Amino acid sequence: MKFLGSGLASVLLVAWVGGLWAIGYIAAPTLFVHLADKELAGNLAGALFKWIAYVGIIAGVYLLIYRLGQEGFAALKGGFFWAVLLMLAMTLVQRFGFQPIMESLKEQALPRAVMESAFRSRFAAWHGISSVVYLVQSLIGLWLVARAKLA
Repeated sequence: MKFLGSGLASVLLVAWVGGLWAIGYIAAPTLFVHLADKELAGNLAGALFKWIAYVGIIAGVYLLIYRLGQEGFAALKGGFFWAVLLMLAMTLVQRFGFQPIMESLKEQALPRAVMESAFRSRFAAWHGISSVVYLVQSLIGLWLVARAKLA
């Protein structure tokens, strides 16, 4: 049974971090390069970011519970626990903070695309903040995968 728990922890960590890197740095840029309709590219990228956020929420919660189950409160002294907690917090802020704001700006801009509207600068600012948080989250995830000792 211990193998099942650690195996699931490993799979979830890799799915979360791998998904962050694959979507943020491969899939989303590819959409913007290959689709002529940038609004469509943005909507598709947004859907991908939404789904990886849900993967992150599931993975983050499981990883925290798993680590607490393995080590008890001693887990609170380890960098792994706090890194996962920070990534989870960033995921929640992205999904339920930044993304709704950006979606609202897109809706307010209708029938025009947000980047062709008066909301362009606000959207660009929120997108920039979101991108920095995503980069930090991705780098923390890379560190976690490189140092993971789940078994």
